[in-house]
Amino acid sequence: MDERLELSQARPLSVSDLRGTDRRRRKEATIRALFFASAAISIVISGLIVASLVGHAINFLSKISVSWLWAEGWFPRRNEFSIPTVFVGSIIVGGIAMLVAAPLGLGSAIYLSEYASPRARRLLKPTVELLAGVPSVVVAFFCLAVISPDVVQKLLSSASFFNLLTAGIGVGILTIPLVATIAEDATHAVPASLREASYGIGARRRSTSIRVVVPAAVSGIVAALIVGLSRAIGETVVVLVVAGGTGGSAFTLNPLGPGQTVTGAMAALATGTDQVKGAGPAFESLFFLGILLFLVTFALNVVSERFVRRVRRQY
Repeated sequence: MDERLELSQARPLSVSDLRGTDRRRRKEATIRALFFASAAISIVISGLIVASLVGHAINFLSKISVSWLWAEGWFPRRNEFSIPTVFVGSIIVGGIAMLVAAPLGLGSAIYLSEYASPRARRLLKPTVELLAGVPSVVVAFFCLAVISPDVVQKLLSSASFFNLLTAGIGVGILTIPLVATIAEDATHAVPASLREASYGIGARRRSTSIRVVVPAAVSGIVAALIVGLSRAIGETVVVLVVAGGTGGSAFTLNPLGPGQTVTGAMAALATGTDQVKGAGPAFESLFFLGILLFLVTFALNVVSERFVRRVRRQY
């Protein structure tokens, strides 16, 4: 009875009481300032990188003739900077990588989300994600030791030892865990009520997975594929070691032969920077390729974000 009387006589809480003590507010202000500084530093660093790329790219364009960008191949030390050569190579490798990563990654995601038991999911999902921790150079030498001689060359006799097809398969192996993880998160987030409604009308698990869960998670699945494509286009070590374009490459549409990609061209040219410095506009071409790669990945991210916002469903 006395406690109730004391509570009734207590003064009501004011706004100043809810704000806390001065010491608490100072701590909150300090933490807020630290987080703001971290975000600001990240933005400034990104801006400086883009500004550096743009500046050197403009300097590169001012030193060359436009016809050099449409040469017969990518041979920077001979002033041949064929942009179609490296972009077509990147598209070939990225396309082959997605042909490997998309079915395996989406299949893994659907199995983990719809078919695996909770215990199996807890065991298998970290195992799939562990593949992302394998160094790229290990995958590159695996491609040279196993995939190229024992798979590609045995199935396709006209394939050379260094070729874009093997590079695409290696990049696809590295992309599988990324696609699988993002797609599995999207499918697992679909409400159980949709599955139960499908089962309630007599649908099988396969029909529920393909006709209910996948359409409901299409925004996350498409985002996983686009992020995987960005990852494939940005891979460097595998294409540098396996594609065979270290010393330059002529324009080619043949995935069974050696070729060059944007990232492979940058890595190959940057090897021995002292030599690059003395090779005319070759050094600035690194920055030109960098800004082109940035624009491509940025465009993919923008398309992904707009598509996800358009088809996203809220439950």
